[in-house]
Formats: sequence, C-alpha cells, structure tokens
Amino acid sequence: MTTTTLKRRAHETVLADRVAAADWTAIGEELDATGCALTPRLLSPADRRALITLYDDTARFRSTIDMARHRFGSGQYRYFADPLPGPVQALREAFYPYLLRTAREWADRLGRTAPWPDTLGEWLARCHDAGQTKSSQILLRYGAGDWNALHRDVFGERVFPLQVVIGLNEPGADYTGGEFLLVEQRPRAQSRGTTTVLPAGHGLIFTTRDRPVRSARGWSAGAVRHGVSTVRSGRRHTLGLVFHDA
Repeated sequence: MTTTTLKRRAHETVLADRVAAADWTAIGEELDATGCALTPRLLSPADRRALITLYDDTARFRSTIDMARHRFGSGQYRYFADPLPGPVQALREAFYPYLLRTAREWADRLGRTAPWPDTLGEWLARCHDAGQTKSSQILLRYGAGDWNALHRDVFGERVFPLQVVIGLNEPGADYTGGEFLLVEQRPRAQSRGTTTVLPAGHGLIFTTRDRPVRSARGWSAGAVRHGVSTVRSGRRHTLGLVFHDA
C-alpha cells in the first residue's frame, strides 16, 4: 500500500470520526422540532478548498445543470460521476447509520414501512435494482444574484428521507445572502419557513420530502421543500449529500 493511499485512508477516517463525534441525540431532537439541524465543523479549510477546486475538473462529473435554463433558479451545479471522490464517499457512508435512526423513527410514526437496510451499500443496491443507478452527489456554485428555487431532491421510487448540505465558503466573508431555506406545509395550516446561515465546513441535515408533524389526529406527514435565497455578493459553493441514487 502506497504512502498516498495510506494518507487518503487516514483522512477519510478523520472525516468519519468528525461525523461520529456529533451530538446525535441533540441533532435528532432538532430534526424532530424543525426538520433541519446543523452539525459541528466537518471540513477543514484545506478540505473545503480541495472540494471547491474539483468544480472545474469536469471529468469528475457526469452532468452540469444550468439552473436558469431549467427554471430552477439561477446558478449552476454538477453531479459527481462514479467513483466518488474519497472524502465525498467517506462522508456519505459515515452519515448513513446516524440518519437511519431518525429515518426509521419517522417511518414508524407515520405508519409506513422502513425499507432502508443497515448499510448504505445494501440500500444503494436496492436503488440500482429499481433502475436508480446514477450518482446523486452534487457540487453547487452560486454567484451574485443566483438563487435556488424551492424543490425536493427525489429521483425515483427509492427515497431516503434525509440529506445533508455542507458549506464550502465562509458566509459574510466569501459571500453575503444565500441563506438555506426550508419551507414546511403544516397540515391544515399555513406553511412554516426556516432559514439557516450555513457556516463554512459545517453540515446541515434536512428533510428530503416530508416528515412527521403532530396534529390533533396524531402524526401527519408535513410536506417539505428546500432552496437557497439570493446571493447578494461573492461566490458560494456547497456539497450536497443525497442518500439515494438517481
């Protein structure tokens, strides 16, 4: 095994350890309360620069989406090609078992089956069996005036109910505006909005499609969409981790 390989694996272990060190009880409570929750810092400045640099290496991606062209907002994002960069794969695998707990709890509250097995590899195999074989991991770039319309990242019948976005630039220094938006349709009530300034290197876990909300009749599914407010100045990059393939 080469020195380079050893260093890469050691770095991926560090990333997994940072995910494991989060207060997952507090995160679960926050997800139950608002549908989103911040993690501690996961990426160092060097980690963030390395991921931002990847954006211009088009060979690492399977497709590029111009948001204005598709009326998704304004800005651009790229879907990583397989195999994923080591840090992206390591983070995705590290998050899965912790998010799985909440996914199963939410399914139970809503009286739904929980089709997600114990490991990410098994779950992705089921996605692939259903025809969802394309990488869904995203690197996004916004400039001044760019924004992301409210949407859901649902790419087929196989859906994992939580996903993660990680900030790669420093808000207030590298860019202004560009807050993360989460809008939840409350059962038989007006929608509720939540905004989050995404600290550099931190992750935000949020609801993919819907989540259990208490109502007079017990638990109901509150539909959720997410987006990004207008970037006022500078440039904003984020890494999106989705736990089902497209």
